[in-house]
Amino acid sequence: MATSLSTMALPLTWREILLTYYVIYRNDERAGGPAGLFVMDSGAGKAILWDHRAREWAVDTGLVARFVDDYRNIDRYETVERAEAEAVAEVVTGGGRLPDEHRIHALLAAAPADGR
Repeated sequence: MATSLSTMALPLTWREILLTYYVIYRNDERAGGPAGLFVMDSGAGKAILWDHRAREWAVDTGLVARFVDDYRNIDRYETVERAEAEAVAEVVTGGGRLPDEHRIHALLAAAPADGR
């Protein structure tokens, strides 16, 4: 019996491919270094970010989508590989770590359908 790709659970290695890491800067000159970090799962259509006020990783797909889709911010972010995102996470969190892929997917899965 054949199983369609759409009904198969993807192994984490495939799910990792769907994660995009965005380094956020305060301005388009990128002075002062990174100011934030977003992680988007394009397959799930959800995203997490470092919440500076709550001092934790939080799901806020709407904010991430609005920021990335706003043409005025095109010079205020860049996509990076996970290794660079891990280094940036230590800077923007004040020494904290970027959640591993399992934790990122758990945060996204626990979020309501509207991505908040």
